[in-house]
Amino acid sequence: MTRTGTRTTPLLAGGSLAPAHLARETGTFAMVAADQRDSLRTMMAERAGVPGEDIPHDHLTEFKMAVARELGPHASALLIDRDYGYRQLIDDSVLPGTCAPILAVDVLDQVPGQAVEGTSLDEAVDTAAVVADGTRGLKLLVIWRRDDQRDARVELAARFVELCREAGLASVLEPVARPADGEQDTFVLNDAIVDAARELAPLRPSLYKCQVPDGGVGSLAHLTEQATRIDAVVDVPWVVLSQGVAAADFPTAVEAACRAGASGFLAGRALWTDALTGDRDAALRGPSTDRLRLLADIVDTHGRPWWDTAAARAEVSA
Repeated sequence: MTRTGTRTTPLLAGGSLAPAHLARETGTFAMVAADQRDSLRTMMAERAGVPGEDIPHDHLTEFKMAVARELGPHASALLIDRDYGYRQLIDDSVLPGTCAPILAVDVLDQVPGQAVEGTSLDEAVDTAAVVADGTRGLKLLVIWRRDDQRDARVELAARFVELCREAGLASVLEPVARPADGEQDTFVLNDAIVDAARELAPLRPSLYKCQVPDGGVGSLAHLTEQATRIDAVVDVPWVVLSQGVAAADFPTAVEAACRAGASGFLAGRALWTDALTGDRDAALRGPSTDRLRLLADIVDTHGRPWWDTAAARAEVSA
């Protein structure tokens, strides 16, 4: 055991306190995602009624800096990418000390205006430089399918987790389950989320980030029951993302996941989408901040502290 602040917490990942660096004092996670790339450009273009190519790069960066500036003081961590904003975020010290930077290190295979088809690891990332920047974690998106690339994806995820472990950084592994070719008519999202977790969570990332069952649609009891299936196969701290979940449904989805054993969320769209139109900063300071505070209260009330996960308890007793 080691002491962090006024609480005593177990060591994880070979003596690393990596999860603690991204967490609230309660041991839960209220994290903001601002690492969207072409998907953010597409959202901006749709709201402006222009083609995606008419949205300049600096508009994406400016939006992300506004998100970091307004939501960072209320978040335990903020996720951003190298293409649009990471360097400025660090060099301008945009985030307060209470909000840890996380860097996305996934290279996206994505046709403009369409969904991400696959990912790889950004081999150009200098982890020593990232640590020197004060960044506390790295994140990798993996598009998971029941196809002949499953072993390759496990290998990719394992390399990522080991890279983070060697650098002393938290590893945030984000599998997103999609149907394989020919599986569209038989694909069941909840089953796929569980299958992906069963395959990838044993790699022991610092945090496992996954989709909300049923896209967050349904009663609290139903969503909790479905999320319990995830918890049964994940023994590290896990959080949920908000992609595909309506902003109005996300608080119930987060509560359900936390009641089932999750430790919080890492979300973007459910927090800041309405700031893409109208008065951006007013929307971020008002509705977006209000949502983030509500969600933080939910995870503090219902979330499992990261040090109470099976992986943490196993290391303490070893």
